[in-house]
Amino acid sequence: MQELAKEKNTLVSKKGQHFILEGTPVNGLFFIQKGKAKVLKTGIYGKEQILRFVNDGEIIGHRGFAISKNYSISASSIEDTVLCNFSNETLQKMLRNIPSLTYEFMLFYAEELNKSETKVKTIAQMTVREKVIDTLLYIHRKFKENNSGYINIQLSRKEIADFAGTTEEQVIRNLSSLKKDNLIQTQGKKIKIIDLEKLRKEISEHNYFINS
Repeated sequence: MQELAKEKNTLVSKKGQHFILEGTPVNGLFFIQKGKAKVLKTGIYGKEQILRFVNDGEIIGHRGFAISKNYSISASSIEDTVLCNFSNETLQKMLRNIPSLTYEFMLFYAEELNKSETKVKTIAQMTVREKVIDTLLYIHRKFKENNSGYINIQLSRKEIADFAGTTEEQVIRNLSSLKKDNLIQTQGKKIKIIDLEKLRKEISEHNYFINS
């Protein structure tokens, strides 16, 4: 593993820069060494849907590896991000020669499939307010809080909408409603959750929190 790991490529993706473009040839897998990024897919009428956010140590591009010649997603950095890339050839050598890694990949793919199926079913049943709450809980769980108590990632209202599967106007309206209910606090793009348990309770009947 150590010898094969030496074959990795390291690159820096500036804030807002795409490092994977939908439809381009697959060039192995990307791992976030340090930073934050978002994974996107183009829907009807060219509208972008954010599939997930990624943080330190997470993987991007795995759904195209070994099954497709072109990426079915795009990925761009939310902040300056250091990435490690393993080519298709290096990954194939790893998987053929390291059984424990192959086994872990198999478990990883099974978990990803389960998350995707559950997300599709549950999101279809949520109201817009519930989708916004679920998104806030997801980014809070994933990125934690900074020293000031704000969620440790700053997303635009459009990015929240693109992930929640709603419109920017509806996100603004529902964030304002959550502020009036004293459940959250905002300062520009920064969001602080005031009452975590009440937010969880609002979507508890779905028995599901986005975690993909």
